[in-house]
Amino acid sequence: MLTGPTLTFRDATPADVPEIVALVESAYRGDTSRTGWTTEADILDGQRTDPDGVREVVERPDSRLLLAERDGVLIACCQLEHRGEACYFGMFAVRPGLQGGGLGKVVMAEAERIGREEWGATTMEMTVISVRDELIAFYERRGYRRTGELSPFPYGDERFGLPQRDDLAFERLVKTLG
Repeated sequence: MLTGPTLTFRDATPADVPEIVALVESAYRGDTSRTGWTTEADILDGQRTDPDGVREVVERPDSRLLLAERDGVLIACCQLEHRGEACYFGMFAVRPGLQGGGLGKVVMAEAERIGREEWGATTMEMTVISVRDELIAFYERRGYRRTGELSPFPYGDERFGLPQRDDLAFERLVKTLG
């Protein structure tokens, strides 16, 4: 549940990169990720991200890496990228022990507000590994719709992890921002 001290949001700086990498890895890879429900540990080994990739997001024009903190402690993050009429949502991570209590919904709502109010975006879009049924259902409950548009998983590029199966692809999900 979302109780206790107030949640605050801020944009990441290059100094935050190591902590962001640790958060993202903990939410998606390895045994730590299994305490939450967003784990990809059963379909991918290896890394989810690295310092260079996170630094690139932090420093890229028309991009923000939004941090959610409680008492100065990083507990969630997401990437936002301004793409004309659309806002791309990615690198979404919530500390595994805090998943399932509503924090993700609050972070998504703030990301959508930024896209709509600060960038004038009319849609929010993301890509999700197509076999992540539970995660896709979470996004559908938040108003995102599956487009059926698939892009290939980058097999052989270890920056995206080491696949444990051969049927991975990314599916584009979209939500109209009202």
